[in-house]
Amino acid sequence: MKIQEPRMNSEERFGSFADFYPFYLDEHANRVSRRLHFVGTTIAALLLTLALTAQMPWLVLLALVQGYAFAWVGHFFFEHNKPATFKYPRYSLMGDWRMWFEILTGKIKF
Repeated sequence: MKIQEPRMNSEERFGSFADFYPFYLDEHANRVSRRLHFVGTTIAALLLTLALTAQMPWLVLLALVQGYAFAWVGHFFFEHNKPATFKYPRYSLMGDWRMWFEILTGKIKF
């Protein structure tokens, strides 16, 4: 008889976001991919801001679609890996914004 292991949230593989972030950066080692992520996240932030200020909620969907489009092009054509979003959605979103901020402030090269 096989003993079934308890099911755990996929993000439980990492004890914290601090544990996850080095993995996230390794998955974004290609400079073109990082640039695509930065551009996509910047456009998404602008669209989200416009959605809120102009009260145009449909722009939220557009922001999500285009933000992920830029990121996924980076993964599929430059990183040649599967986006971490599929396995670690919450930590990946947090990682994207942290990486965006670190590129913006010069901590990570654009």
